[in-house]
Amino acid sequence: MASSTLIDLRKGRPGSGGGAGAPPPEDGPIVLYARRKQIYPQLVFGTFRNIKWLLLFATLGVYYVLPWLRWDRGPGAPDQAVLADFAGGRFYFFGLEIWPQEVYYITGLLILAAVGLFLVTALLGRVWCGYFCPQTVWTDLFLVVERFFEGDRNARMKLDKATWSFNKLWRKTGKHTVWLLIAFATGGAFVLYWHDARLLAETFFVGRAPMTAYVFAALLTATTYALAGTMREQVCTYMCPWPRIQSALIDRDTLMVTYRSERGDPRGAHKKGDTWEGRGDCVDCKQCVVVCPMGIDIRNGPQLECIQCGLCIDACDGVMKKIGRPTALIAYDTDENVLRRWKGFPARNFSPFRPRIVVYALVFCLTVALMAFGLTTRSDIEMSVLKDRSLPFVQLANGDVRNGYTLKVVNKQRAHRTFDVQVEGLAGAMVEIIGEGGDAGRPVVSADADGVERYRLLLTVAPGDLRGSNADISVVLSEGGKTVATTAATFLEPETGNAS
Repeated sequence: MASSTLIDLRKGRPGSGGGAGAPPPEDGPIVLYARRKQIYPQLVFGTFRNIKWLLLFATLGVYYVLPWLRWDRGPGAPDQAVLADFAGGRFYFFGLEIWPQEVYYITGLLILAAVGLFLVTALLGRVWCGYFCPQTVWTDLFLVVERFFEGDRNARMKLDKATWSFNKLWRKTGKHTVWLLIAFATGGAFVLYWHDARLLAETFFVGRAPMTAYVFAALLTATTYALAGTMREQVCTYMCPWPRIQSALIDRDTLMVTYRSERGDPRGAHKKGDTWEGRGDCVDCKQCVVVCPMGIDIRNGPQLECIQCGLCIDACDGVMKKIGRPTALIAYDTDENVLRRWKGFPARNFSPFRPRIVVYALVFCLTVALMAFGLTTRSDIEMSVLKDRSLPFVQLANGDVRNGYTLKVVNKQRAHRTFDVQVEGLAGAMVEIIGEGGDAGRPVVSADADGVERYRLLLTVAPGDLRGSNADISVVLSEGGKTVATTAATFLEPETGNAS
């Protein structure tokens, strides 16, 4: 894919990062842009690669399976465990039901996600990017397919350089076909979260599904294929804002994938039987480079492109075992410890108790507590009273003053309910609900199960009960003699001098 890569003006090479043990700057003219260099990550085995496999299957399993899980909510309610029902104006997550007016819970979840990401980044760098980010997960999956059809690094490089033949054609065609199938499954699974999964699966392939399902399935198919299949590391480097944000979150005590230059330098080739005196453990095999999905050299120090996946650790540990040297030449470590070892001081144990970590953790816990309190104390009935905007009041022929309101009742229970309506703060007022019965001054309204009802509320006050000024009142909703909802309103009267 033809694209541009920004060149470091100070070093004259892509993605160079300074740091201890970095090679000297290359001579030559300063070039601002260069064509993208295709990256062929080599398959590696080890602890962190196994962790990535485990998380890949876990995250993909949750994504593809979750829409098919069922949850019994009673008659008339959808039984899909996780569903964003825009037609019905509900968001369902197992036993939790979020109404449109409760969108602040979604805001709370976004705050939790952001603060949680800040916290993890301050502790461990970009581990989200290396293990959980959808771009990383689907890119790893696409690489599995690529290796199946084209082989590992050397075989893929050889195939790309070869002239077109039947062998190259069927391998490339097979790879892209499977990529498109995975991308389509990704887009199809996404729309299952917005519609009933079973019904959508029955109607999608016969052309009877909603148009939005086809649009979003096509959009997600195209983006998954493009981002995970062709753009890959460019998404992380240029399209994602997180690499730029993380620089404000990490510090010298953040645990990140680190080349321990005080041990590895000076580096160079090593032959069996040669002494290790006067040199470092790094044999300059570049295995850490060829396995990197971002194509960087971790030995150049902290770099914006690094996603902290740890694959370079697995590659380096494998080489160290072969040559009989201690492992962890590349490891999760802090910049502070690297500097301390260069100066001859012992490394310090990693401590998460730093001011910014404590602040992030407190904000995270506070947000969780507030959301939990809101969810456990929220009412299953809501009421609002909206004053008519057409006329502030109507003065009847007998001198009575009438105000009109729209009364909205939201019933969040799965059962039909009946409520009494009364008004406090306005003595002598006659309360009337158009089209509904009830005792004098205390009409009755009802709300269907999991429904929203709107009523026309009229308040009429005789001249002798007028206050001579606008009155603050309370509309009270009661069920079985128990108050379940109260809301404030205003009763407007004519000016005293104009009343007749």
